[in-house]
Amino acid sequence: MIRGRIKHLLHCMFFLLFIFFFLVFAGAINLDDNEKEFIDPWENYGVFGALILYILRLLTLLTIPQVLCNFAGLTLFNAFPGKIRLKSSPLLAPFICIRVVTRGDFPKLVKDNVNRNMNKCIDVGMENFMIEVVTDKAINLPKHRKVREVVVPSDYQTKSGALFKARALQYCLEDQVNILTETDWIVHLDEETLLTENSLRGILNFVMDGQYQFGQGLITYANEQIVNWLTTLADSFRVADDMGKLRLQFYLFHKPLFSWKGSYVVTQVSAEKKVSFDNGLDGSVAEDCFFAMKAYKEGYTFNFVEGEMWEKSPFTLWDFMQQRKRWIQGILLVVHSKEIPLVNNVFLAISCYSWVTLPLSTSNVVLAALCPIPCPQFLDIACGFTAAVNIYMYIFGVIKSFPVHRFGPLKFILFVGGALATIPLNIVIENIAVIWGMLGKKHKFYIVNKEIKTPVTV
Repeated sequence: MIRGRIKHLLHCMFFLLFIFFFLVFAGAINLDDNEKEFIDPWENYGVFGALILYILRLLTLLTIPQVLCNFAGLTLFNAFPGKIRLKSSPLLAPFICIRVVTRGDFPKLVKDNVNRNMNKCIDVGMENFMIEVVTDKAINLPKHRKVREVVVPSDYQTKSGALFKARALQYCLEDQVNILTETDWIVHLDEETLLTENSLRGILNFVMDGQYQFGQGLITYANEQIVNWLTTLADSFRVADDMGKLRLQFYLFHKPLFSWKGSYVVTQVSAEKKVSFDNGLDGSVAEDCFFAMKAYKEGYTFNFVEGEMWEKSPFTLWDFMQQRKRWIQGILLVVHSKEIPLVNNVFLAISCYSWVTLPLSTSNVVLAALCPIPCPQFLDIACGFTAAVNIYMYIFGVIKSFPVHRFGPLKFILFVGGALATIPLNIVIENIAVIWGMLGKKHKFYIVNKEIKTPVTV
């Protein structure tokens, strides 16, 4: 723990220095007495042109709430907690159902991961658990007393007409299907998600504490075989996002202010049944987001679960873009839903619209050089701070995903450089995903490829 605190202190010092030097480099902080050349935007660009330039500059402020939360989450809480220690014996834990929802397209992947996750639970000393696979297509898992396969009937319909993953999740809660008691717990995983001993200890501590009805933890993407280095390095931002705003909103507010992810979700059965996944078409594309905001509306509390789980980034840039497109479409449906009051989704809405306006706000990168405009210093500092924090999140994501002690300093530096090099590509893909998502049909659910094909020698 002491070593982790020292690493956290060094990270905070580097983070603050990075922001400071970035602001100096960007010209937001002037260390000398030289005055900037004054440009009259109204005369140079006309009234209409100047207004457009200032509006585009102000759009970057939409990201301020999540940037501040990421900054606070990465600095206020230890970013290197180390090994999680159990607060009590696993034998005293309530019953835990590890639920995997799949369409059934990757049966080998599901079977392999069920086996791996089963062994990991046994290694930690868990006894009171089972793994439940909910699938649209039969997988025919090997019979085991701690494994249950639930096949969703093709003619099953929810009361509100929920589709896709939400439909399968709701089927599990039906009285004739559900075998869990109100006080049991569910750990929701995607079909590619792998448990770790640290995450299981974190889950056990969370459910034995029992103070909060919902929880979520960190997912990393650079473990074992890396299929696509570009998407994996780009996803280093998501790792930092989990350690930043996700931790802050749960540790400090115990509310999903900015929503949450659909995997590594821990829920109490009674609370999940009351919130339910039966939320119509609008709650079917980003069912995790809709569920979180609905639970927030109904007064349930959340907390961060210590320990990381493993997943893989999309295998192709096409899947990477499709994934982002579905997210933006699904979140837009949640933000515009009449079922979620503005008081509950205000931060999600601001975050969503900062994403929707990404094509406009990123134009500032070019326009700031071609058409400079004088701005108040606070605006320059706010824009510079936003850029610095977002860039540093890629660096921090690499620190968490590719630790120096595992890969050595040379490879680590290459990984950091690689992650920073993916930023322009990531921005382009995000922009395409936003435009496509805004113009395309929103009630669709694209499933990315998750199974590594083993080459066959003929």
